[in-house]
Amino acid sequence: MYLPSRPWITAAPTRAVIEALEAKGGPGCARFVGGCVRDTLLRRDGPELDIDIATPLPPAEVIAALEAAGLKAVPTGIEHGTITAVAKGRPFEITTLRRDVETDGRRALVAFTEDWAQDAARRDFRLNALYAEPDGRLHDPTGGGVDDAHAGRIVFVGEPETRIAEDYLRILRFFRFYAAYGRGEPDAAGLAACASLRQGLLGLSGERTAKEMLKLLAAPDPRPALAAMADAGVLGMLLPGVDDLERLSGLVEVEGDVPDPVLRLAALLPDDHERLRVGIARLRLANATRDRLLAACSDETALAADMPAQAARAAIYRLGRATFIDRIQLAWAGAPAQASAAWATLLTLAESWTPPPFPLTGADIKALGIAEGPRVGELRRALEAWWIAQDFAPDRNATLAELRARA
Repeated sequence: MYLPSRPWITAAPTRAVIEALEAKGGPGCARFVGGCVRDTLLRRDGPELDIDIATPLPPAEVIAALEAAGLKAVPTGIEHGTITAVAKGRPFEITTLRRDVETDGRRALVAFTEDWAQDAARRDFRLNALYAEPDGRLHDPTGGGVDDAHAGRIVFVGEPETRIAEDYLRILRFFRFYAAYGRGEPDAAGLAACASLRQGLLGLSGERTAKEMLKLLAAPDPRPALAAMADAGVLGMLLPGVDDLERLSGLVEVEGDVPDPVLRLAALLPDDHERLRVGIARLRLANATRDRLLAACSDETALAADMPAQAARAAIYRLGRATFIDRIQLAWAGAPAQASAAWATLLTLAESWTPPPFPLTGADIKALGIAEGPRVGELRRALEAWWIAQDFAPDRNATLAELRARA
């Protein structure tokens, strides 16, 4: 069996890397592996496809082979046998075949090998343990990877408990791959193992957990996977207090064509700020993501489907367009269906209206002889509130006149 012919396989950068490795190790010493093989088999590959390559060559020989061919070699994970080759600006992750020597549920001590079957045996799921030679000829060492990919089955390589105990993040990867590729019910043995070993999630770093969770939420429809996570007790272990998927389900129905995993996470998390902060702290999110979630879930400015356009424009100005849109979508997601038209109107207003800048500065106030101090700030805030109440209509001259009258 061969992969379908795809441009990335025969592209000049790909050929340059393969030829560099084969010049060192001979024909057959390099195979495409993992996601690029799986996605090409399913015709889900695209220009942003990550191309991973496996080889029996040790890391030092990989570096020597790349440099001899004039290619850049970056030791991105050399302790685990990974070198990143860069050809014509495109990265290729090259990893030496390996087997696990020791694992603790978070990281592994590996030894390099020349045995392709040993390398396949340490991978997570059978549909990820697929290899393809440079001419596209497929290798399926587990015997089930090709069938799993076509059937939408996420099945662990070997015993699920063994694979999970090697790295507990594989619990989340099970549900993430089910969200992205699964069809029908989740694999029963894998689901049972995830439920049984879910306590291991507590030993993972928040950063690794968050990265995997956001990838899961980026799936076209993550609801079946999240429901399975909740039933297995995994979702509650990961995010204590999260047991209601109704708003997330509503958001999937009303959001645009491109999934927004951060907003979906906001829909999943509770509105209660104390519980919200606990969930955010557990995931160790980036500051910008944390701030967006807190702003999206805040109730400081009440929004209603029937709010007048003037009130909506005032809210857009005070909250900022991005936060207003986030909160409109979250409110719409949790609202009755009959309110959809009103929420859609508010969303259209936010996307089409650009808030004007306030026409005065503190310097304008001080120019009237008002000394630097609290009075300047008080006047500015009062004038801005007046300007907003006038629906942003007063221009600079009118606002200056109001300033003079108040000063």
